[in-house]
Amino acid sequence: MQFIDLQAQYQHLKAQIDRRISQVLNQGHYILGPEVSELESQLADYVGVKHCITCANGTDALQLALMAMDIGPGDAVFCPTFTFFASAEVISLVGATPVFVDVDPHTYNICPQDLERKIQQIQTQGKLSAKAIIAVDLFGLPADYSSLSQIAKRHNLRLIEDGAQGFGGKLNGKVACSFGDLATTSFFPAKPLGCYGDGGALFTNNNETAELLRSLRLHGKGQHKYDNVRIGLNSRLDTIQAAVLLEKLTVFPTELERRNQAAQAYSSVAAELGFITPHVPEGYYSSWAQYCLQAEERDKVMHSLNQAGVPTMIYYQTCMHQQTVYKALYQAGDFPIAESLAQRIFSLPMHGYLTEQQLEQIISALQQSS
Repeated sequence: MQFIDLQAQYQHLKAQIDRRISQVLNQGHYILGPEVSELESQLADYVGVKHCITCANGTDALQLALMAMDIGPGDAVFCPTFTFFASAEVISLVGATPVFVDVDPHTYNICPQDLERKIQQIQTQGKLSAKAIIAVDLFGLPADYSSLSQIAKRHNLRLIEDGAQGFGGKLNGKVACSFGDLATTSFFPAKPLGCYGDGGALFTNNNETAELLRSLRLHGKGQHKYDNVRIGLNSRLDTIQAAVLLEKLTVFPTELERRNQAAQAYSSVAAELGFITPHVPEGYYSSWAQYCLQAEERDKVMHSLNQAGVPTMIYYQTCMHQQTVYKALYQAGDFPIAESLAQRIFSLPMHGYLTEQQLEQIISALQQSS
């Protein structure tokens, strides 16, 4: 059994994906070919925004967002400590300072109350200029953008949605990557909508921002190839990856339904066994990038599952403030919710092609492990 079975998805779409890739190979437009603009149009329509600008990967998408907002040295950018390293890495890459925030104990997303406290601390200290918030849609669940938007407006901060894990999720009918001033996502193969390599995208309703991002992703290009009007990146989505994503997008809603069915099957049993199960608040819809449980004896449970042929993973056993590059700035206990999660959380297999037999095997193994 695979933790994320990419091969099963490929076999389901093999004829369509092979045909799309063959078309790219035959036409020879490997960089920014017609499939890229076709994909950008379809992704913008899916999310419900004016513009989608694809790029080389999700990390670049975040960095491009910060560059478009002219964020740099002397600026503070707030982000959750319980997430993947890229969300803070890009802040440091542009010369700004990441300020970590604890997470909500139920949704695991950035905690609005702790965010407010951290903003006030930075403003009181007066050493950094508070500029932006990066909110992560962790494990497929959109962050609390109703509260975050109010906080951003109150403190005159820009709001960036890191939807790398959340693509396909919804909040009150709005699709993930439609929130904030700018939104980003990743098409890393293990994401809910993944390609066969690296890929990323940004989403905006602002025409000027969209043009700026198109320039920034292509070396700061101006009117033509040899007119560079700003410092940018070399960050383009390969045409072959766009071709793959176009076919995957056609079945994406069905895959999301299957992920939600699997999550419901897991939760109905796991809750009875005493595990802390994921919480999806009213009005939210998760794309279930990961399905995570909490257990007091995590190692024992994971060992039992692995012995039964069920693969497991830990997201994330080391918080951002505990990473070697940042840990000198913080002390143990500074982020109690995130630190507790890092010791207790683990993930079960989750993808859109789990069979009934596999679900029964996983649930049976989970029952035996408790």
